[in-house]
Amino acid sequence: MLENRKILLCVSGGIAVYKAVALVSKLSQAGASVKVIMTQSAQQFVQPLTFQVMSRHDVFTDTFDEKDSSVIAHIDLADWAELIIVAPGTANVIGKLANGIGDDMVTTTLLAATAPIWIAPAMNVHMYDHPAVKRNIQQLHEDGIRFIEPSEGFLACGYVGKGRLEEPEKITQLVETYFRRELKLTGKKVVVTAGPTRERIDPVRFLTNFSSGKMGYAMASAAAEMGAEAILISGPVSLSVPSGVTRIQVESAAEMLEAVEAHFATADYVVKTAAVADYRPKKIADQKIKKQQGESSIVLERTIDILNQLGQQKTHQVLIGFAAETNNVSKYAKDKLERKNADYIIANDVSEAQAGFESDTNRVVVYGKNDFEQAFDMMPKQQLAHQLFEMIIEKETPYDR
Repeated sequence: MLENRKILLCVSGGIAVYKAVALVSKLSQAGASVKVIMTQSAQQFVQPLTFQVMSRHDVFTDTFDEKDSSVIAHIDLADWAELIIVAPGTANVIGKLANGIGDDMVTTTLLAATAPIWIAPAMNVHMYDHPAVKRNIQQLHEDGIRFIEPSEGFLACGYVGKGRLEEPEKITQLVETYFRRELKLTGKKVVVTAGPTRERIDPVRFLTNFSSGKMGYAMASAAAEMGAEAILISGPVSLSVPSGVTRIQVESAAEMLEAVEAHFATADYVVKTAAVADYRPKKIADQKIKKQQGESSIVLERTIDILNQLGQQKTHQVLIGFAAETNNVSKYAKDKLERKNADYIIANDVSEAQAGFESDTNRVVVYGKNDFEQAFDMMPKQQLAHQLFEMIIEKETPYDR
């Protein structure tokens, strides 16, 4: 399954280091070539020799211990890896990486890496919930690093809660799934719209909504990871550009339509996650509108319905729309699918806790032609994005339709 895949395992110090040994074993048995870097703290729990025996490779522990004088070790390892896993990921190494600190072999290699990085945290439940740790995890998430969420269970410190390192079998399964789907979109062009749009009222005010862009950015990131040429057309958000994605920044619905149409003819998949404003002021004031006594009103006019327009223009493209609803989700989603000539509508109830705007997780139901319907349980948006593409790819071959 993982034949000849190059995986770099970075092991930081914690009692869960023993699980990292099992992880090397599982990955190696699956056919991967695994190299290991250990922090000094990790060596207090398990000796490097153990990882050397399990991986059949030298174990790296010191930035200045160059085992091959023809290369710089931490650069060479970073270039060698197809995937980098930090397990266990302690609060210390997470904090260093989030702040760009490279003071040992693990952190300097991570900072030099261009391969995808996954971190499997493992720490006391209170450490995991500390605001500083949450802040660092959020920063790394925005930097494009993926997290393998820790399991809930008994911790070495005696507490029960989130903090245990995910089991080696589960991590190995995630790695196998990642490489299995990695190239499924190779040669395809995926256009994703994300975030809100802004419709100006005057030089200092605008109409908008609460969309954070997280679902759209997750879809673009997943497309790039699966080998696609990923074009992300984004309204104003505070998210970093995912690795391998080309972002086009827009503001209004009109600008978003123009950007989408510029890429639509050559697109294979178009994913409309953006929460586009339905209305805009009929007249935009040149100067700031001053407060007046009594009520005031703004005359609005409809913006162009981008999804509807694309539905009328499509030829070979797979057109995927999103529907953020607060009630009658199924009814409105099915109606939108029909009216806008989309291939799929991915609907969610934004009034549900942890599934609405600005959340990191989502629960959706996908509706398609011929009464197709498939539900996806609550999960991180990045994971959901991959599963959505997996499902759609399985059902669609754009050029054969």
